Amino acid sequence: MRNIKRFRVLLVVLICVFSQMAFADVRLPSVIDSRMVLQQGSDARIWGWAEPGEKVEVKPSWASSAVSTVADKDGNWSVALPTPDTFGPYEITVKGNNTIELTDVLIGQVWVCSGQSNMEWRVISANNAEQEIAAANYPNIRLFTVKKTVSDEPQSDCEGSWQVCTPQTVKNFSAVGYYFGRKLHKELRQPVGLVHTSWGGTPAEAWTKRAVLEADSDFAPILRRYTEAYQVYPQAKKEYDQKMEQRKKDVARAEAEGKERPPKPRSPLGPGHSWTPSGLYNAMLAPLLPYRIKGFIWYQGESNAGRAYQYRKLFGAMINNWRDDWGQGDLAFGFVQLANYTAKQPEPNDSDWAELREAQLMTLALPNTGMAVTIDIGDANTIHPRNKQDVGKRLALWALAKTYGRDIVYSGPIYKSMQVETERIYIKFDHAGSGLRSSDGGQLTGFAIAGADRKFVWATANIIGPDTIEVYDSTVQKPVAVRYAWAHNPACNLSNKEGLPASPFRTDDFPAITVNNK
Repeated sequence: MRNIKRFRVLLVVLICVFSQMAFADVRLPSVIDSRMVLQQGSDARIWGWAEPGEKVEVKPSWASSAVSTVADKDGNWSVALPTPDTFGPYEITVKGNNTIELTDVLIGQVWVCSGQSNMEWRVISANNAEQEIAAANYPNIRLFTVKKTVSDEPQSDCEGSWQVCTPQTVKNFSAVGYYFGRKLHKELRQPVGLVHTSWGGTPAEAWTKRAVLEADSDFAPILRRYTEAYQVYPQAKKEYDQKMEQRKKDVARAEAEGKERPPKPRSPLGPGHSWTPSGLYNAMLAPLLPYRIKGFIWYQGESNAGRAYQYRKLFGAMINNWRDDWGQGDLAFGFVQLANYTAKQPEPNDSDWAELREAQLMTLALPNTGMAVTIDIGDANTIHPRNKQDVGKRLALWALAKTYGRDIVYSGPIYKSMQVETERIYIKFDHAGSGLRSSDGGQLTGFAIAGADRKFVWATANIIGPDTIEVYDSTVQKPVAVRYAWAHNPACNLSNKEGLPASPFRTDDFPAITVNNK
């Protein structure tokens, strides 16, 4: 019996010793790992955890000496490594009570790719997948995907790993992210690191910090809606489970009869839901914050289209939130304007998707932002158009021009001003490139005109100068406003001679149909 007691005491002591040893080990977040890309021309952050007071040394192979620090009272530590001009590969040794060796580290351009399903859309599901995947041998492009998860509080780490771009690793990576990064890699001839963090069907408020949402009364309905949903969640979850059980039976019946499977019921808003305000910011963005980057690309908006007027403010608040928290100034932020979708309408009409595109267009007022117009490459039958190559390319054109200083045309025509002269309205454009044109060689389409009665009719539009179009219709004697491509899926064909499409726009500020949707 005495030996058993001694054994138990010894076992407890050993457990305590090993627990202390495990706690004392230097640890790194998942994004700091072998095969990563560190941002060129920056003080790259290497950070992690150790025992409070533990000395940590970080020695990159490009430097002659190590950088050292001491873990604070909570065990956090961080150092800054000025990155070299040359690309590597390099090694980094992190040494405390234990030693971690990071290998195959490159120096290049790092971009965060985020949004909802059109950013999440995989290479394997996009156009020419088989051919694109087979050709994806780019050892100097590195890919990191953040695992989907939700949190009510900001997290310090996420799940993911750096991978070398190969046919095996690229197929499940973001198609827009990959085609963007590939274009940069080929043009800049530098390594590119792509950090992909997105979740299909999610609204912008899920990617925005709680304090930012709480600071603006226009966002109060978002928080109130979630609070109310949380309160009734137990009953809503019970009803949802019942619907799912019924669906199992319906699916079995449909399959037996050779019919289409019924859709899944929508899961109720509550704990762990991807729509949780700030939930994705906390879990899928906050863990990346110390990582030095060049900028962001963003493809989202479909889930906010019903609240497009609110998005005017929400989207900008989210961008400023990210920039503030990264602490690198006005980081480059490129985004995709929503593509055309659903059936074409025979007459001019209101559209919440058009209003969402307008909100995105207005966001260009923020410094160092860019927009890829995709009004010509969508699909009436699916919210997920498969042509992601042109989306990535157009984002890359903006980055090459505005972030890397290339002298290239990077945008299609953007509405600048209008002038009314009797029965005609003259529209001027920025970004006309080497001149305006009809993308299909035919008569310009997609223009509508209205008088003081605000009733829009299709109009005749003619190019009369390198950056100017005249718009008119014989039934509107005193026109006051013009709209272009103002629909979910407009028939429109204005571009510049470089082949980049014009952004949808309107010259009026008539009340938006989503103005009261919060």
